[in-house]
Amino acid sequence: MSKDSKLPQDEKIKKAFEPKNWNEIRSNDSWAIFKIMSEFVNGYESLSRIGPCVSIFGSARTQADNKFYELAQNIAFRLTQKGYGVITGGGPGIMEAANKGAQRGGGISVGLNIELPFEQQPNAHIDHDKNLNFDYFFVRKVMFVKYSQGFIVMPGGFGTLDELFEAITLIQTFKIGRFPIVLVSHDFWDGLIDWVKNVLLEREKNISPENLDLFKIVDTAEEAVEVIDAFYNRYMLKPNF
Repeated sequence: MSKDSKLPQDEKIKKAFEPKNWNEIRSNDSWAIFKIMSEFVNGYESLSRIGPCVSIFGSARTQADNKFYELAQNIAFRLTQKGYGVITGGGPGIMEAANKGAQRGGGISVGLNIELPFEQQPNAHIDHDKNLNFDYFFVRKVMFVKYSQGFIVMPGGFGTLDELFEAITLIQTFKIGRFPIVLVSHDFWDGLIDWVKNVLLEREKNISPENLDLFKIVDTAEEAVEVIDAFYNRYMLKPNF
């Protein structure tokens, strides 16, 4: 983790406005570029052989006695029984549950951990050779998208929303293939999707009607896995390649 990331918020703001000479700017930016490159290289080398995987997103704050923790674990287990590996953000909560389910199912369990000044530590259910640490969110998100053949989005906070809309945007703009996106829990997601329909689509015309077909909402582990499996069965693909 960089020194600046550990500074208090007001110190970060002050530091951003400090005058710098050209040598300082060039030196700092050059080292940042090398650090970014090293994270990309390490990610590509580590993940290029993991096989077909599904990313499971969700809150780091979800406790083990929460119904969504158990649901995420069940979904991950069922995915492994269909031959898919599981990729998570590597931390606690929903991520831990998904890695635990993948491990219990004997499948691939990947963790893409982000180094934060608080809360996030790698959970104990990630394959030892597939536990990666990142300092840059954008590098980590590239890894999620590049090595996932589907996305399952559990209830979560701002980070989960960021990952969801990143996937939708890349599919909408044809930057990646139209991989399945599954939102879990009507009770959690319906309010957001109603706003997307009523405001983004109908009132402001900021999206197209077909964009609403880029994701599906389900309530059970069976439904979530069926959406993923049905998508690949339609293309006569099986997760053994």
